[in-house]
Parts: sequence; C-alpha cells; structure tokens
Amino acid sequence: MTRLWIALFFNVVLLLPAYAVDMKLQGLDGSIQRLSDFKGNWVVVNYWATWCPPCVKEMPELQSFHDDYEKRGAMVIGINTELIRKDRLLGFLDDYFITYPIFTSSPLLESPLGSIPGLPTTFIVSPQGNVVARQVGTVTREMIEQFIEKWEAKNQPNGSFILLEG
Repeated sequence: MTRLWIALFFNVVLLLPAYAVDMKLQGLDGSIQRLSDFKGNWVVVNYWATWCPPCVKEMPELQSFHDDYEKRGAMVIGINTELIRKDRLLGFLDDYFITYPIFTSSPLLESPLGSIPGLPTTFIVSPQGNVVARQVGTVTREMIEQFIEKWEAKNQPNGSFILLEG
C-alpha cells in the first residue's frame, strides 16, 4: 500500500509547474516571517488542523523528517488553519511533541502556494523557492525523502542529494 501511495504521489506532484513563491507567515507569538526567510532549504509546508485525524496521524512523520534533516538543508513548517485559542493550540503541540515551526492562518481554500482542497495539504518548496509538489492527504517521511531525492537527481546534473549526506 505504501508503494502505491508513493507512486501516486510522484505521478501527481511531478506535474506541478515550478514557480517562485513567497508569503507572510504569522507565528504563534504574533510575529511575522516570510517563506523566503527559509530560502536555501527544502521546505515542507503542511496545512493542518487539530480536528483533522489524518493531519494528526502524519504529524509524527513530519516531526521525524524535520528532526533528522533540519541541520542538513530541509525543514517542515506547519500552518494551522482553524480558529482555535492559542492556549489550546500550544497544549495540542505540547501533547504531540511537535517542535517544528508552527504558524497560523484562518481557514482557507487557496494559498500563495496553490489550492487547498482538503486537509492535510502539503507543499514542497525547493531551495530556490519554487513549489515543486503538492499532496492532498497524508504524507510520510519516506514519501518526502523519495520525492526530494528523485527531484534532485532529475534536476541536478552530477549533483548529490543533500538529504542523504551525513
């Protein structure tokens, strides 16, 4: 079943046109960052909500990917898309041991990265700042790793995949 999801993921997301994107990100403390602040890294942008069982199911996978690759050129950022009190959101993140950066947004169907037809929706942004993939539904660490590896191999002649180093 996992191989089927990976194959479907690659077949669907490779059809996305790559285009440079930027957007404002509102932190839990009210601060504003920009997606371009992370340029130079692979950025996995995950739109999610606490009430969404598939979102909660994939969070350990996203956390594992972030933990292992943050210092090697890739990271996860989560964008919570619900109207929720800050203390409840912080409690949820603490309960699930989520430490990757979390930003907030009101519920939305479209973002600067592309459409969000359902939750979870995950985008992969290249180090150059281009959207190169979108997945509606859950993702796994393995799916992300394999996608980036294939993308790098296809788009970097004689290049080595940064995430496989170390």
